Amino acid sequence: MIATQPVPEDLEDPLEDLANTLARQIQLWAPDEGITSTAIPGLELMRANAANSCMGSTVYDPALCLIAQGGKTVWLGDRQIEYGPLSCMVSTVHLPVLGKVIDASPEKPYLGVKITVEPQEVTDLVLAMGESLSAGIDEECPDGACGLSRVRAEKGMVEAVLRLVSLLESPRDSVILAPLIRREILYRALVGELGVHMRKFAVADTQTHRMAKVIAVLKDRFAEPLRVRDLADMVNMSESSLFHSFKQVTRMSPLQFQKRLRLHEARRLMLSEGMEAATASFRVGYGSPSHFSREYSRMFGVPPRADVVKLRGELPQTARA
Repeated sequence: MIATQPVPEDLEDPLEDLANTLARQIQLWAPDEGITSTAIPGLELMRANAANSCMGSTVYDPALCLIAQGGKTVWLGDRQIEYGPLSCMVSTVHLPVLGKVIDASPEKPYLGVKITVEPQEVTDLVLAMGESLSAGIDEECPDGACGLSRVRAEKGMVEAVLRLVSLLESPRDSVILAPLIRREILYRALVGELGVHMRKFAVADTQTHRMAKVIAVLKDRFAEPLRVRDLADMVNMSESSLFHSFKQVTRMSPLQFQKRLRLHEARRLMLSEGMEAATASFRVGYGSPSHFSREYSRMFGVPPRADVVKLRGELPQTARA
């Protein structure tokens, strides 16, 4: 009897195969660097053709993102987060972050998908699943990951995101099918590792929800003097409780958060509107240009003028997630 060798199994990871297919779809619909809006509401595509030599700054919206190809590093307060292929991330509140693409080339660009998340969508879905809105909610953020969380995407999630992006080829079908697939994506997130974080969109009395109210005020009034007592009164908390909860969700104190918002906006004003550093500093609430310059250099590593000159050399590379 002649022994036969077992037939080798397919060595290719099915998830990697899906990620490669998703990457090709993104490249098709996002030929240019940056963030591309699509005809499907709430769906954006991200692309960068080269790694960044300096950090970009942005404010993350509540959203779910999936990386198909390439890699990026993001800094949220004192926390550094690495994203690579098949990283799935959810941000439950608005968060000022620093980040740079670390793995991208013209032949193999950094590619990702962003799907905005509305709290009511999550609430309706949890209720449709017949579950309590508070099921699985923990007031204390696990591993310090609260406002921004990352997991490796599961097969069902990647397949659903791929179907959503593929609908860009069929505008007529997308009108009916896109909302259904979007709902499936949220469902996949709720029943997977991201579930405990996704539920924070839906529950009105969680730590994250209360901090979202505080963040909304800071976003609208970041140029005004900060009174922590007023913020605490607004959400019926003591100042010490607010400070603790805010830092758990954002990895920053309220003052640090406000400072980041100011510096992000000043950078945008100088880069996009050609504003001088002194003018931008007053616009965002600084009383002293020298104080502004010191804090700007501390955050971005270089003084305002030098930073803007360097950024303009990398202007197309603004993809985020």
